[in-house]
Amino acid sequence: MDWKSEIEAAAARIGHRVQATPVVNVSGFGLDHPVELKLEHMQHTGSFKARGAFNALLASDVPAAGIVAASGGNHGAAAAFAAHALGIPARVFVPEMAGPSKIGLIERIGAELTVVPGEYANALALAQDYECSTGAMQIHAYDALETVAGQGTCIREWEQQGLQADTVLIAVGGGGLIGGTLAWLQQARRVVAVEPETSCALRAAQLAGQPVDVEVSGVAANALGARRIGDICFDLAKGIDTVLVKDDAIKTAQKALWQERRILVEPAGATALAALMSGSYRPEPGERVAVLICGGNIAPDPQLS
Repeated sequence: MDWKSEIEAAAARIGHRVQATPVVNVSGFGLDHPVELKLEHMQHTGSFKARGAFNALLASDVPAAGIVAASGGNHGAAAAFAAHALGIPARVFVPEMAGPSKIGLIERIGAELTVVPGEYANALALAQDYECSTGAMQIHAYDALETVAGQGTCIREWEQQGLQADTVLIAVGGGGLIGGTLAWLQQARRVVAVEPETSCALRAAQLAGQPVDVEVSGVAANALGARRIGDICFDLAKGIDTVLVKDDAIKTAQKALWQERRILVEPAGATALAALMSGSYRPEPGERVAVLICGGNIAPDPQLS
């Protein structure tokens, strides 16, 4: 697979459809070194997912039945947004655990929405049934070439913005974002996967030597709660380092982003920074570190202030 060419093609397709999100270099957060942040939570619909959704639609012949997507929330919003922008019918299945902020966002965009009891895997099963019965095109949240290539445009853009880091920390759910990152960088920089202790499909796959089902729970489960890592990510992520963080560390990082920088993110958006703040990842002396802030779909919470 010529991933560089796929990501370049994706960037050409979606360039005028997505935002170039800001990059900031910051000190603080209890760290003794500065860290570079890419604020991808400022992307359309509040996460990087718009990149993959637009690429999947623009690279495909979409049937008259439109598209269907299963999502913990962010992908569903992105797929609905891209479909609306392109005049394509969309049906989205999300689990109840997606929460009111993400469910409300999808409703406002205007897609047909079904809220499903349980977790992401339950929504995916119903989306697959809908695909078979209607002929709609499934837009997978993370384990499809077009999705991964679209997400890879984020790190491509970051390098064009002057990324100086030796190491990039990225939160992992199903693996679309880190898969796209690895596909673009091709070992040019170190990439560290960060997962919640209670939703760690990549770590489980690495230990088992293949993707396996895991139990998912915790504060970031509606964004990082994939029951099984994607096959594409698993192939790309062989040998990379993974670190795990506790829910309390995620909540601490989320609060610090708001209190110190007025950056309001969902728990998943704070997960990679939590690895630094908690010491789950300790940089070597002089190591330049960057963190991707991946999602911001959360209602304002007075407890953060």
